[in-house]
Amino acid sequence: MTGVLGPAADIPVGEGRVYVVDGQQVAVFRLRGGGVRAVSAICPHAGGPLADGLIDANVVICPLHQHVYDLATGCSSTGQPALRVYDVRIGENGDLIITV
Repeated sequence: MTGVLGPAADIPVGEGRVYVVDGQQVAVFRLRGGGVRAVSAICPHAGGPLADGLIDANVVICPLHQHVYDLATGCSSTGQPALRVYDVRIGENGDLIITV
């Protein structure tokens, strides 16, 4: 399933936002380099809101307990279960397009 989430411009560069996709909360991040990434929005450790976490080009850090997750693979470098990763891109008209 492919769907449009809305304008990429709704997410400030360097931040994330939560969208509900197919009944699941998904955190979508707009990277400083111009790309976007999408992962499960809830940290498996204690339910932290990952869209509120700190990001760089490669990882998101959960704001509750600082668990680190790779944005490309969902894998944790701090021993937590992996996040689900979603295929997301910015379409020609500037909208976020996600595939589940």
